[in-house]
Amino acid sequence: MERPEKKRISVIGSTGSIGRQSLDVAAHLGYEVTSLAAGRNAALLEEQIRAFRPKVAALYDKEAARDLKIRVADTGTKILSGMEGVRAAAAEGDADLVIVAVVGMIGIEPTVAAINAGKTVGLANKESLVCGGELVTGLAKEKNVKIIPIDSEHSAVFQSLQGAGGNKINKIILTASGGPFFGKTRDELKDVTPEKALKHPNWSMGAKITIDSSTLVNKGLEFIEAYWLFGVKPSQIEIVIHRESILHSAVEFEDGSVIAQMGVPDMRVPIQYAVTYPRRLPSPAARLSLTDVGRLTFYKPDFETFKGLKAFMSSIETGGTMPAALNAANEEAVSLFLEGKIGYNDISDIICDTLASHRAESCDSVEKIFAVTDEVKSRVRRERGAAR
Repeated sequence: MERPEKKRISVIGSTGSIGRQSLDVAAHLGYEVTSLAAGRNAALLEEQIRAFRPKVAALYDKEAARDLKIRVADTGTKILSGMEGVRAAAAEGDADLVIVAVVGMIGIEPTVAAINAGKTVGLANKESLVCGGELVTGLAKEKNVKIIPIDSEHSAVFQSLQGAGGNKINKIILTASGGPFFGKTRDELKDVTPEKALKHPNWSMGAKITIDSSTLVNKGLEFIEAYWLFGVKPSQIEIVIHRESILHSAVEFEDGSVIAQMGVPDMRVPIQYAVTYPRRLPSPAARLSLTDVGRLTFYKPDFETFKGLKAFMSSIETGGTMPAALNAANEEAVSLFLEGKIGYNDISDIICDTLASHRAESCDSVEKIFAVTDEVKSRVRRERGAAR
């Protein structure tokens, strides 16, 4: 089989877990990296610049960017700073694919910048669709830009839909590992420490995403993502706990057939599929042996213990700025938990309180999304941020 032409990629959020693995994939494939962007890790970004020699690199932190500029003065890479620099890196002219792997609400800006530049987007930033799904998908349609999901679950759905031939989806089945606290009651979780919550049973991820996985909030975010990515009703999305993390998600069609994507838990697989789509190339990921796995198990989520999940699922029914408000509440609550200022169960309580108190408005601009985010975060920290 003839190998496809090599693509040029940009990685926004290159020093994070998904960003680093994206660069591993680029190195494995021998693909050119045209731009990089990160938050403030100048030392690691310097290593990446020297390894991949991008035309442009940016750091959101301006002081760190000044340091980086001195570090890499001999490389020829242009160093940019601030959000303006991150947006410019996302819109870099030579890239065929822009991987947005930034964690948090801030990721919507480079996502929009890449779409406006007409770039195919490999999306690993949940908040772009959770907070701005209508804006982002509408803009992508207007600019005729394809969004290829990189989250393992949405990539699995995307892969399961290849060759669907226009047949209608009856149901999307999103799987969740259940995190480290599967089977625990709310009372048993009241004294959970950040150290315990950061021990995911199957995946290696950043701190914020790992906490979201432990509270099942990540699945609430992914529920909303699936709504925007695949054009289904909320009632057509089912969440299933699957402890082995082998079946990454599935699609049920009208005739009852269920097509799923399976594999070992390795984010390089969905990352590489986004990079090489629609082709598949050899991957360094381990191969799946079903006989070694032995059995696959599936359970219903415990919505009573993991109340944040149910709140996020409800927020899409309200719509408007409600998902953005809940996302802001969760981001701030996770920060407060990691700082030791609130308890573990307080995270879901803060999310549910926000669902009850926020008055949703139309979500008609990025500026409004950021205004709601700032207001909710400030309120949560003011009301709940006192040291325990």
